[in-house]
Amino acid sequence: MDLKVIFLGTAGSVPTPKRSLPAILVKRKGEQLLFDCGEGVQRQMVMVGASFHRATKVFITHIHGDHVLGLPGLMQTMALHDREKPLIVYGPPGIRKFVECVRETVKFDLTFPIEIHEVNEAGVVCETLEYAVQAVWANHVTPSLAYALVEKPRPGKFYPEKAKALGVPEGPLWGQLQRGKSVRLPDGRIIKPEDVLGPPRPGRKIVYTGDTRPFEGLVEFAANADLLIHDATLGDELAERAYEDGHSTPSQAAETARKASAKKLVLTHISARYEDPRELFEQARKIFENTVVAEDFLSIEVPFSSE
Repeated sequence: MDLKVIFLGTAGSVPTPKRSLPAILVKRKGEQLLFDCGEGVQRQMVMVGASFHRATKVFITHIHGDHVLGLPGLMQTMALHDREKPLIVYGPPGIRKFVECVRETVKFDLTFPIEIHEVNEAGVVCETLEYAVQAVWANHVTPSLAYALVEKPRPGKFYPEKAKALGVPEGPLWGQLQRGKSVRLPDGRIIKPEDVLGPPRPGRKIVYTGDTRPFEGLVEFAANADLLIHDATLGDELAERAYEDGHSTPSQAAETARKASAKKLVLTHISARYEDPRELFEQARKIFENTVVAEDFLSIEVPFSSE
């Protein structure tokens, strides 16, 4: 499986004996994408065998301590491992000043460059040949972003019988067609991918709300997500308190997942008051059955929806 989500920290605001502070690691092919960076994140990475050398992007939702104070430690640990690849950091306005302040006041030498991208408006914040990371403004007590990792469509299913009927010899030319490239045959004919492939197949989509109240636009942003990772800091019985603090309840998260036609809902950012989060799970499951409550080191593989 080439797309795996590992929950490194699932607590809200303060750590507990069982929960570290917010951090979600996405492993995709040879790359690591880290969403939020709570304190002690490098220790959690060691526990799951994550790399301090691999290509890494960090996406910060907002500049509250429990979501960003792990970044200085991560930077130093990477330097102590003689990292050379750039560390690329995305976040709301203020993230550049935070990183620069750390570098000015905490004296350690970096062995790698840091690229900082401040996100000033909603839209695509990072794009590669195979995926894009999109952002929208969430509804927290401070400027906060929600992120979506959206893979681009894959070429359609390959039909060997069509290729044979067109005279395409089995071998490298088949591979090129499967990758969406046209090929030229010895007789000069051009065979296009659509001649031997089915319709394009959707990529996968992972949405992470960060800290947020329910907000207009979230259902559309999370539409058809394979995995919706949603703030569920406080139970339904504390809905007013959750709203005041800029958070959501399990039922609110589940309602978003239901309306968005998400395939799976994961509740995270769990308050320390819930030593046993079973009641949060039950509240959400009444509305959206395919729900789990995240715990530290939970690992979820995200398959393609169709082949």
